[in-house]
Amino acid sequence: MTKQEYMLLADDCLARVQRWLEDLDPEEVDYSTTDGMVSIEFSDATRYVLNRQSGNDQMWFAAGTSAWHYDWDPERGEWRDDRDGHALVDRIRDVVSRRVGRELPPVG
Repeated sequence: MTKQEYMLLADDCLARVQRWLEDLDPEEVDYSTTDGMVSIEFSDATRYVLNRQSGNDQMWFAAGTSAWHYDWDPERGEWRDDRDGHALVDRIRDVVSRRVGRELPPVG
């Protein structure tokens, strides 16, 4: 993968998560963005962070004391964990759902 391809895929992932967050109740989950990062914020000031790691051509997601690293899987067309292979968007949905105490829709 070239750096340009990586940046396009990473930015698409960040935009996809941002669009998903826009549809959630801001009283439960809010967010902010900067170049290469989406910060997911909760009412108690807890923050989860999704960001590009361009030096590694990965996406990183940190939620509380847990963090995961994701590589692009061209066969599946998605970011997959570099240890157990779970999908990034599934992990984001799962941890945010647990945090708000209800099942959230899939990351679209």
